[in-house]
Amino acid sequence: MSVRVMVVDDHPMWREGVARDLTEAGHVVVATSGEGRQAVRVAAAVRPDVVVLDLQLPDISGVEVIHGLRAALPDVRVLMLSASGEQQSVLDAVKAGATGYLVKSAAPAEFLDAVRRAAAGEPVFTPGLAGLVLGEYRRLAAGGPNGDAAARDGTAPRLTDRETEVLRLVAKGMSYKQIAQRLGLSHRTVQNHVQNTLGKLHLHNRVELTRYAIEQGLDE
Repeated sequence: MSVRVMVVDDHPMWREGVARDLTEAGHVVVATSGEGRQAVRVAAAVRPDVVVLDLQLPDISGVEVIHGLRAALPDVRVLMLSASGEQQSVLDAVKAGATGYLVKSAAPAEFLDAVRRAAAGEPVFTPGLAGLVLGEYRRLAAGGPNGDAAARDGTAPRLTDRETEVLRLVAKGMSYKQIAQRLGLSHRTVQNHVQNTLGKLHLHNRVELTRYAIEQGLDE
């Protein structure tokens, strides 16, 4: 699957190297940028599927860039690629709307797989960080609903048994591939179930869906 990608990083050699790896893997690099504000403006014009974004930029923070990108392009996937694996940095990025978070020590094959999965809407994290994010969701869920429309007013549409089954595995942090293997379904079928569930619950991405599922106790 060819993905339209924008690379945002203030180090020219790193930025060019990432762009080259993406191009050689068959993806389309629609733009690169070394500054946050410029990145938001350019992204609105070129409309990438995935933005690969560094956390530290010279003008504004990566978190501010995420907010700008999501305001301009609500469906864009943001994959953080940062030297920092600190807990607060990860949580701030995910809460702002990042689809995934990799540290720059990730192997090229891991990075390219993360881009593909992020484009499909899957949360992707450096090993060890997924548990951190799920733990934070559980902590927040313990304090009550997060304000999502379906959870807030108690009128969440009825899900099919299969959708509920898939949602339960999403809440456990499993990837589409793992869910497909567990349930004996195709990868595409799992994606369709997730997209149908997102539509029914008026949620925007799998990060929000995971949070919702944990609030409903489906991760137990």
